[in-house]
Amino acid sequence: MIRVALVDDDHLVRGGVRMILESVDDVVVVGEAADGLQGVELVVREAPDVALVDVRMPVMDGIEATVRLTAEAPATRVVILTTFEHDGYVFDAIRAGASGFLLKRTPPEDLIAAVRVVAGGEALLSPSVTRRLIEAFARVPAPVPVPPLTDPLTDRETEVLVALASGASNAELALRLYISEETVRTHVKRVLHKLGVRDRAQAIVYAYESGLVRPGAGRG
Repeated sequence: MIRVALVDDDHLVRGGVRMILESVDDVVVVGEAADGLQGVELVVREAPDVALVDVRMPVMDGIEATVRLTAEAPATRVVILTTFEHDGYVFDAIRAGASGFLLKRTPPEDLIAAVRVVAGGEALLSPSVTRRLIEAFARVPAPVPVPPLTDPLTDRETEVLVALASGASNAELALRLYISEETVRTHVKRVLHKLGVRDRAQAIVYAYESGLVRPGAGRG
């Protein structure tokens, strides 16, 4: 079972999302919270696989809650669920440690699929979200200094990272690099391990903030 926590100040939204998620056999909602602080307490207590977190909430907003959850409940993956399709939210949420970003108008089947993807250890970054994230990094004046990697990326792994930074899926990576999807998954796991990050979203953040990949380098 995939265990999910709902953190949103709108009880109608929480009720609707709960109904959608519990309509399938492999998902269960373990609790609900009406603000970010309650959400952090809920997630730390219940240790769900996934937390769906609204952005605009009283007491503590979703971005601050995500920062807290990344530190205090690192095994739980956060998906930002919001009505606001705004570059700043995407950028701040991913930098804070979110593994995904969904709009509340997302169709029910896509919401269920998103929870499964994130629970399985993947990041949920649609092409449009990835594009806005890359554009946000393009406005950052300079990379953040980072220490050299203890285990440097190979040439092939660097190719994989550049492709990841463009938002390419595993299937697209396989076609681009002329390798199988299974080999792609192996390369991605190695890249994540070497960068010391937990998913593709954090790999993209690391790549751009460190200067390993420059805005525009992963396109095409």
